[in-house]
Amino acid sequence: MPALVLLLLVTAVWGVTFVQVKDAVAVYPLFAFLALRFAIASLALAPAAHLRRLPRDGVAAAAFLGALLAAGYALQTAGLERTTVSSTGFVTGMYVVLTPVLAFVLFRIRSGAAAWAGVAVATAGLAMLSGIQAGSTTGDLLVLAGAAVYALQIVLMERFAPRFDPVAFTTCEMAAAFACLGAAALALGQLETPRGWTVWGALLVTGVFASALAFLAQMWAQRRTSATRTALAFTMEPVFAAIFGVTLAGDRLGALGWGGCAVIFAGILLAEPAAASVLRRLVPARP
Repeated sequence: MPALVLLLLVTAVWGVTFVQVKDAVAVYPLFAFLALRFAIASLALAPAAHLRRLPRDGVAAAAFLGALLAAGYALQTAGLERTTVSSTGFVTGMYVVLTPVLAFVLFRIRSGAAAWAGVAVATAGLAMLSGIQAGSTTGDLLVLAGAAVYALQIVLMERFAPRFDPVAFTTCEMAAAFACLGAAALALGQLETPRGWTVWGALLVTGVFASALAFLAQMWAQRRTSATRTALAFTMEPVFAAIFGVTLAGDRLGALGWGGCAVIFAGILLAEPAAASVLRRLVPARP
């Protein structure tokens, strides 16, 4: 039970960060914000990481997955700028739906009918959600693209990362994400000193709590509870995003918008068991 409670707290933190990030990137450049977020996360994890345990192929894999992580966050955050917190949370959750699809495309791992039913249901929900307010369609599509990149990152992570030290691998991955996002911020001339609690508060919560400490908490909890309970806890992320979107960001989606969110969530619940099964089959056999 303590492990499940901790996982729910992690998902609640992830949910509230949608509000904080939306407020922060409204007053501070997007790529600079994300670069600093991953710099803080890397520094927070570094004391617990034994980087010498990571061989060259581990560094290469972590760097590639870090680049995917950077792309996913860039797309998601760009979408968050253009749509609501609540819809961002539910559309982001579609990475669960997309994971079995990408596992089939990349590794020919087949899923059951429930996975494809989840894809169909969630897609219908996305169609309902789109167009409920000016500019939201573009934002939702950017978030959906970010969810697809997250699904790809998860599939590859599950395939390759079990061979390496988890803390060292994640630290390297986050450092790579920082390097990619920092390079983008430099190229776009977005490097500037953060000012105000809106930006610094979001940086500290996302960098320390939502990234570094959330990863460590997840690692601790998953050793003490079942994969089913872990997956169930993580499906609550869009629910928390919706709660905080309404209470803190004043989201008003209307009946059609909330109906779309509900349908997407139903698709996520349909696809989640298939996604968990796919990820178990992706893990290579131990020698």
